Amino acid sequence: MIRIIGGGLAGCEAAWQAASRGVRVTLYEMRPVRSTAVHKTDRLAELVCSNSFRGDKLDNAVGLLKEEMRRLGSLVMRAAEESRVPAGAALAVDRDRFAGSVTRTIAEHPLITVAREEVTAIPDSSARQPVIVATGPLTSAALSADIARIVGSDHLYFYDAISPIVLAETIDRARVFRQSRWNRDVRGAGCAVRGSADSPAPPSCGGDDGQGDYLNCPMTLDEYQRFYDALVHAESATVHDFDKEKFFEGCLPIEVMAHRGVDTLRFGPMKPVGLTDPRTGRQPYAAVQLRQDNLAADHFSLVGFQTQLKWAEQARVLRMIPGLEQAEFVRYGMVHRNTYVNGPMVLAETWQVRSRPSLLFAGQMSGVEGYVESAASGLLAGLNAAALATGRPVSAPPRATAIGALAYYASHADPAHYDPSNITFGIMEPLLRPPRGKLDRKVAMANRALDALGDWMQAHAESAV
Repeated sequence: MIRIIGGGLAGCEAAWQAASRGVRVTLYEMRPVRSTAVHKTDRLAELVCSNSFRGDKLDNAVGLLKEEMRRLGSLVMRAAEESRVPAGAALAVDRDRFAGSVTRTIAEHPLITVAREEVTAIPDSSARQPVIVATGPLTSAALSADIARIVGSDHLYFYDAISPIVLAETIDRARVFRQSRWNRDVRGAGCAVRGSADSPAPPSCGGDDGQGDYLNCPMTLDEYQRFYDALVHAESATVHDFDKEKFFEGCLPIEVMAHRGVDTLRFGPMKPVGLTDPRTGRQPYAAVQLRQDNLAADHFSLVGFQTQLKWAEQARVLRMIPGLEQAEFVRYGMVHRNTYVNGPMVLAETWQVRSRPSLLFAGQMSGVEGYVESAASGLLAGLNAAALATGRPVSAPPRATAIGALAYYASHADPAHYDPSNITFGIMEPLLRPPRGKLDRKVAMANRALDALGDWMQAHAESAV
């Protein structure tokens, strides 16, 4: 029997993987007994930040990681496909349908028991009764203290921020235009990566429908300067221990980016490259992209606009964006604390705690960043917990794969300068003879990864016999 603490993406994926291999699982989720500052429902796998799982092409590292997870029977990937919404070359979901699908699937599995109660201390564990901690970035103070006791003083934290969402009918469509950057959507490039008989290439090969999946709010130089001045002088919400804040570089609040320089946003979430305003025939000076947030298309999120501004300030400043002058905000952005362990000091590449192998970590608590990466760590932790529970050897895919490279980074990076990481080709094992072209190198790495994953899956299956 396996006990899993936390019903987020990682915990649910771990539970599904273990139960699919015939091992009984108890999954602990404290909501609705105790809620958090950012969760709105009691559903499992509720997405509290963006609704995007990022790129979905195989010439993109996170797209490769998704395909590996699909081949490993990922519940999260299956639910994401079922609740998919248009998002260009990215995989984005209707967050309510996604959480509903995961919750329903977990609840209906005969080997999974969902316990709605708060766990304040890590339970005892053994080789045949392992424990997985997948409590996510909002781990309670009591459980955090117990984790710190087990893993030592390298129990760290940083702050994370989430983006606002606007009501679609309040967007001024006369001031915005629809286009994916470079007219690129998920059905475009990346077709060079081959599939297999058991897992054919995903639906990324086909024609572009020419419309695009994003609404774009173009800005002139004057409009950008007025917006920038208002943003850098806006009042931030109060954050406890704010003087100690440590933001993840991949998810900086827009006002933090703005204070780094007047053009920082134009090279970040407001970059205009790849966009052409049909009214002028030219690239705008800057642009804010809006991404569909649910299947009904009545909610749109501001892409990359996570913020810690006070809500009244958000309304004032964000309504300076062309097309959002009369916008109604369904949800404002906010800041929350992210808790994680220093993986290289604590974890093996199997996601086991080195000093206590019957205890595993998964998700953002384990020191990865991103929805897909969190679910991927849960997938591997679930496989290895199931192996422990049935007396089989644990293992991790090779570093040539995306899922193996992520596990290797979290367990072998420099612990003195460790930051949570998204998956990138840069942390994967280099090619011995890389092609010259950048795209060709990525395609070659993806093909090698899928071959290596297939070999590992076959070996893993044989060890289970």
